[in-house]
Amino acid sequence: MTIQQLRYAVIVAELGSITKAAKALFITQPSLSTAIKELEKEVGIQIFTRERSGVSVTVEGMEFLGYARQVTEPMQSLLDHYFEDAPQKTRFCVSTQHYTFARNAFVNMVDRFGQETYEFILNETTTHQILKDVQNRFCNVGVLYLSEANSAVLTKAIADMDLTFTPLFTASPHIFVHLGHPLCDKESIHLEDLVPYPRLNYIQGVYESPSFSEELFSTVPADKQILVSDSGAIENFMVSLNGYTISTGIHPQQFHRADIIALPLDEPEHMEIGYLLNRGQSLSELGEIFVESLKGFAA
Repeated sequence: MTIQQLRYAVIVAELGSITKAAKALFITQPSLSTAIKELEKEVGIQIFTRERSGVSVTVEGMEFLGYARQVTEPMQSLLDHYFEDAPQKTRFCVSTQHYTFARNAFVNMVDRFGQETYEFILNETTTHQILKDVQNRFCNVGVLYLSEANSAVLTKAIADMDLTFTPLFTASPHIFVHLGHPLCDKESIHLEDLVPYPRLNYIQGVYESPSFSEELFSTVPADKQILVSDSGAIENFMVSLNGYTISTGIHPQQFHRADIIALPLDEPEHMEIGYLLNRGQSLSELGEIFVESLKGFAA
């Protein structure tokens, strides 16, 4: 195993394509494919799944790439510092549940950074993947919530992965709906009022369970439920299907449709929003800027 092979694997994962990676690395596609296959054979795992549209990282591959980056990034920093004329590129990654306020905080962080060279990543993903992204050091910070319903399972998972959760603020449950939804005229909304309408949840893949759900009250049965993977689809379904999703109610207008509103849900629960780090890890300068911006959106 060589550092070059590790670097190849990292770039293939980032670009999602062996063809694109080969062009970026200025090598032939067969040479890169052979190098990746030899690496997989040597470590005894399948790092990538080959598909017509490109490649995807396997669960084992995600863990392997986390360790690979711990080798390749310091080496790249060394090369940039001593052997390259270009300034060193700053990298910072956030892995988060689908929160508009997290996107706003990310933009604020980028604006305050204000340098010409950087590589910033905002990964809106599943709850379990957030844990893995932080554990494998693919991301610097993870953002998710704990509640009475999920805290037992998630707190154990956080401890088992040797992570720490730092609470930032607490939010009461709200529903997001479109401005013309029939529930907009109600003075008080309860779970039973939601029964006629489609519940919109973010898909959690193989970890589809109430403990890993991004939405409160996922243990409550729903006659109509749609699982999606991105916030754009959820907003479209709110408008076209009178759907709803349950979240924090924190509703900064940037990155959000103006016709989507938050209505208080009169139920006894809460969401404790916080951030994840590896145990013993401290926030970097960029991490502190991002977290301070998150605090500014406290309900």
